[in-house]
Amino acid sequence: MSNRKVDCPMETTPQTSTDQLGASFDIVQRQDQADETIAMLRTDVDEVKSRLDKVARAASRPAIGSDAQPSGEVKGFVDGYLRRGRESEIKSLSGTVPADGGYAVPEEIDAMIASELAEISPIRSLAQVVQTGSAGYRKLIANGGTASGWVSETATRPETNAPEFVEIAPPTGELYANPAASQAMLDDAGFDIESWLSSEIAMEFARAEGAAFVNGTGNNQPSGFLTGPTSVAEDGVRSFGSLQYVGSGDANGFDSAADAKLIDLIHTMKAGHRQGASFVMNSATLAEVRKLKTADGAFLWQPGMVDGQPDRLLGYPVVEAEDMPDIASGTFPIAFGNFRHGYLIAERSATQILRDPFTNKPFVHFYATKRVGGQVLDSAAIKLLKIEA
Repeated sequence: MSNRKVDCPMETTPQTSTDQLGASFDIVQRQDQADETIAMLRTDVDEVKSRLDKVARAASRPAIGSDAQPSGEVKGFVDGYLRRGRESEIKSLSGTVPADGGYAVPEEIDAMIASELAEISPIRSLAQVVQTGSAGYRKLIANGGTASGWVSETATRPETNAPEFVEIAPPTGELYANPAASQAMLDDAGFDIESWLSSEIAMEFARAEGAAFVNGTGNNQPSGFLTGPTSVAEDGVRSFGSLQYVGSGDANGFDSAADAKLIDLIHTMKAGHRQGASFVMNSATLAEVRKLKTADGAFLWQPGMVDGQPDRLLGYPVVEAEDMPDIASGTFPIAFGNFRHGYLIAERSATQILRDPFTNKPFVHFYATKRVGGQVLDSAAIKLLKIEA
């Protein structure tokens, strides 16, 4: 009888199934932990990105605050001229002399004024702004005539029509502000005079230019976009510089189909201009517009869903400009336009300041001036709603 050993296969036991289930559970658990880790990393990345955005925004602001070290020119201008009236200090720094009634402020302070102006002046924040070195500015606008077409590589090129140009020369005027502070305030070393002065000048400039950009006569001031000629004729038919308007359908306000009138207003503008267009109206008109509804009861006005985003009307931003007229017969209370294409602001880059400690003692006045002009640039980029039957 043979003593050879015979190997028999092992039988699968319940313990083996339990091990497999345990391994699967470990895999699922590790996957959940990995998902949680990825979610935490994404949160951290979003937080870092938010902080970097805040740093970038802060870095883009003019560095003149109390935490920043002012340049020698700014320090000499503020401590020497603004606080104590020593003209010799700024003369030695820049070699300038009073021109047009004052000294040109340093670029850093001028940047602060410009930054605040853009934030509080509604039309300036929308329009095209150009800086000039002189009082006047001129621009040629092509008004048709440059025909184009298709030809083969070797074919002769037919002569095109001669282009027609229209000259834009925005009427300009002297914009001024005259804030005052006591000498005791100026002598206080803790008083941030440059921030105070730039804010005061910007507020006064914004109030004056806001009215001129809307209703300016063009006589020693900008020409407002509501003071030019208007017409119901479409683009390409009416004369250059004339704005097209749509009637409201009611002599005293909006008719029952106000949503249809506003939609017509939007689509009188070409698609290229509608990209970046906004509604402009004052707060009284906006209060009435917020009550308007469509036929099915939905409001036309939509509040901004995120902090910092503008309110919208039929999908377009709404900008409040208090110099727009109220709703009344024959007025134009609502404008819709791409003002970056439609309105031009030309300004002399330097703000001039004259220190006046004599007129209103014990207060010191700072008489600030700036040359600013404005005019409709492309009359096809701004449309108006007129209150009429």
